[in-house]
Amino acid sequence: MEKKKIVLSVALAVMNEEQNLKACLLSVGDLADEIVVVDGGSTDKTVDVARERHAKVIITDNPPIFHINKQKALDACRGEWILQLDADEIITEELKNEIVSVLGLRSSSMIHELRTKNQEPINGYYIPRRNYFLGKWLRKGGQYPDYVIRLVRKGYASFPCKSVHEQIYIDGKLGYLTNPLFHYSYRTVEEYWKKADTYTTLTAQELIERKIKPGFSIKLLYSIFKPLKTFILLYFRHKGCMDGINGFKFALFSSLHHPIAYKKFQTVYTLKNLSV
Repeated sequence: MEKKKIVLSVALAVMNEEQNLKACLLSVGDLADEIVVVDGGSTDKTVDVARERHAKVIITDNPPIFHINKQKALDACRGEWILQLDADEIITEELKNEIVSVLGLRSSSMIHELRTKNQEPINGYYIPRRNYFLGKWLRKGGQYPDYVIRLVRKGYASFPCKSVHEQIYIDGKLGYLTNPLFHYSYRTVEEYWKKADTYTTLTAQELIERKIKPGFSIKLLYSIFKPLKTFILLYFRHKGCMDGINGFKFALFSSLHHPIAYKKFQTVYTLKNLSV
């Protein structure tokens, strides 16, 4: 019996995502030919949820740069196309239908035909993302449309795995989808600061690796100028003020990333030099 061709794989890297993962996987259940979940050693029921949805589960460690596990998920996929998601993201019916249409138009035979005509095929697509903060959709503050590369052709996509904020790299031409992906991150203030703790630690580590030394000018930059610039950009220039109290909180919390990261950097630098 001939095996069914795997056209679309869904790839996720997760860590303690029991509360989010089920809804994410349900949203792609009738779209994906296979689901690959790389788990970073979850201590909740994340792996059970993934296996209930018949996902291929790969259990590994939880590196500080989480894109390392995202790359492992991409590598394990067998589909011609890969939809890379986070556990707190949902695919809508409108986006699902658009992806089906795109994949139908971009089949292997169509790609071969384009190449014979010396036309460059599309190897990845940007998808607009709706970011929800404390339960509300942030329409402003630079948060929509938040274009992210998520639909990619197998073998043409990779993560540099150098920074937590990096985009996936695509070898070739990029296109744009029109229907948004829903992103339900930061459902509570506690969840925001839990994730922010990871991001500020990584920023502090980057300062150490760049051999930056604490001093008045660098302290002023991270304690005053960077926070002020971030707040003004998000709240005023990008009109986050139009999102009400949530727009204010998002701009404020985002601005606090810099002084918190600097404080961690200063502490690590001091301890490192005391131990020498």
